[in-house]
Formats: sequence, C-alpha cells, structure tokens
Amino acid sequence: MERVCVTGAGGYIASWVIKLLLAKGYIVHGTVRDPCNEEKNGHLKKLENAEERLHLFKADLFDNEGLRTAFSGCSGVLHIASPVPGTLQFDDPQTEILDPAIVGTRNVLNACLELKVKKVVFVSSMVSAMLNPKWPQGLEMDESSWADVDYCKTNERWYALSKTVAEREALEYAKKGLNVVTICPSGTIGPMLQPTVNASSLLLLSYIKDLEGRSDGTKKTEDAERAVVDVRDVAKAIVLLYEKQESEGRYICSSYSLMTREFVAKVQSIFPDYDYPQNFTEPKITERALFNTKKLLNLGWNYRPLEETIVDSIKNYEEAGLLNTDGIPTRAHPPYCLGYKLQRICG
Repeated sequence: MERVCVTGAGGYIASWVIKLLLAKGYIVHGTVRDPCNEEKNGHLKKLENAEERLHLFKADLFDNEGLRTAFSGCSGVLHIASPVPGTLQFDDPQTEILDPAIVGTRNVLNACLELKVKKVVFVSSMVSAMLNPKWPQGLEMDESSWADVDYCKTNERWYALSKTVAEREALEYAKKGLNVVTICPSGTIGPMLQPTVNASSLLLLSYIKDLEGRSDGTKKTEDAERAVVDVRDVAKAIVLLYEKQESEGRYICSSYSLMTREFVAKVQSIFPDYDYPQNFTEPKITERALFNTKKLLNLGWNYRPLEETIVDSIKNYEEAGLLNTDGIPTRAHPPYCLGYKLQRICG
C-alpha cells in the first residue's frame, strides 16, 4: 500500500484529508506536535481504518529531523500545516506567521528533496491570488493572479504575504527536480472533525451566534464579498491533485462567491431561529473574491451545493454544543493565543 504524509494532521482540512486517504486505502503518516495529546489528536485515532493505517509522528515545521522521520518511506507529502489566524494584527509578524509559513515550507520541501519524495501538494490560500490591486475589476481571478507583495507589506496583510511567498517558493522547487503542485482554497467551511474551532468555522459561527455583542444594535457587520468552499471538497481536491499524474502548477479551489448579507440570508432561510446580524456596513477596503476554478474542474473536481454545506455545518455545531453554550473551544498555542478569535490551526 502507498504511504502519504500529511503535515499538521490534527487541523481542520488535514483531518478530512486523512479521513479520505484512509478510505481510499493509503497508509497515512501525520505530523503533530504531540501524538499523545488525545484532546487535540484523539479524533484522528477514531477514524475508520486509523488503527491499522494511521501513524502519527511528533514534528513541527522547524524540526528537520522530525520531518525527515515522518516523510521516510512516503511517496507523497501533502503539506497543509501553517498558521491560520483569525486576526490581521500581530505583535511580531515575522515570528508569529512569516517564519512558520515560509521557513517551515522550505524545511518541508528540502526534506522531500532529500528523501526523493515523488510528489508534493502544497496547500496555499485564496489570499495569495486575491490581494492583487492590478487585476481588472470584475474579472474572475484565475491561477495567473498573484497577491502583490508590496501591497501586502504596505497594508500589513501578513497572512497573505506568508502564503504568497511560501507558495512561490514551493513552485520554484520544481526547478530542483521536485514535483510540486499548489492549491489555493477560498474560505473553507463545513463540518468539523477536530474538537476545536478553526478560524474559518469561527467566522460562520459568528454569523449565527452573537460572539461580539451585536445584540444591542450597535455592532455592524461588514458586507464583504465572500468566496467559500466545503472542507470535504477541498480534501477531495487535494487528493485529486496528488493522484492525477497530469496535475501541474497552481490550482484555484472555490465553489461560490457572494456578499456577506446574501450569505447570512441564505443561512437564516434554512435555520431561522438563531441570532443573525441585522446591521451591515460597506467594507473599509473593497477586495473582490471572485474566482475561476476551470483548471481544477477540468481535472475532474466537483463540489456540492452550498445549502448542503450550510446544513451539515450547522448540524455539526449543534451536535458539538457550540450553539447552546457560552464557551467555544479553540486550539491556541502561544504566541498565537489572543482569545477565541485567533488560533494556531494547522490546516
């Protein structure tokens, strides 16, 4: 059986990728900070076929020896581990987000080169394509659109900068003989396998539960354009890119683009009894989130209806008790812990 390693195994996207790989018969290696931490990683061990074919390894993105150990014997590496913040503000962006994403990716790819891994799928983000002020207004962004590095620095968009630089470096490794494919998912929502709430799920939760005191009528919600995709469809796309020999270069992965007000109305039409935003305001910065996914669709990818994602997400939150309790468990590790809004989520 073929062996594949998934970095950041306990995270949101990575957990669904592992579930899919196990269902398809792979032996899966997963990197985590602490394999014995049942609170953070116990959900992985409960997946079907995990007992026989899932092996967790202690490693982080700065642990070169741990990465090499985890990748040993693997024909592929799916690099998902990266800090995913719930805020744009950082005390020390270099240490908090840039180094983990950029240097960490470099460490992963160097280990893959050394071990002669056959193929790497690097999970980037829509922001590496989206923050491009030179892109024609109203034109769907495709794989040729890259975030402007100077724009990211000037506007302190550190997460976008981290993903853009890391992705560009990853694609450069193809010149060194490593087969690297990258994927840029949009805002990822859908049911969670992990016990803690990731940043993109927290955003959806904020629309249906008053997390920030909007009940007094003074809190306004920005009516920004949102591009979204189901986490299960992202997992499917990542595995598809790995398995398809003809996959190459970069792929946009997004299903729907709609304004926040429109998205909230759609959720409310299905689940009318929750506490939804009523007051919307124009966003301070207008950034389009309109994407062209033809390249990925032509490879054989498909996605589910948005209504299915909404229903499965809300039912998942209800079953987890997130909508009837005050506490929302988030996964936080210093220096990323800034309350519920910011988590160090790998994937």
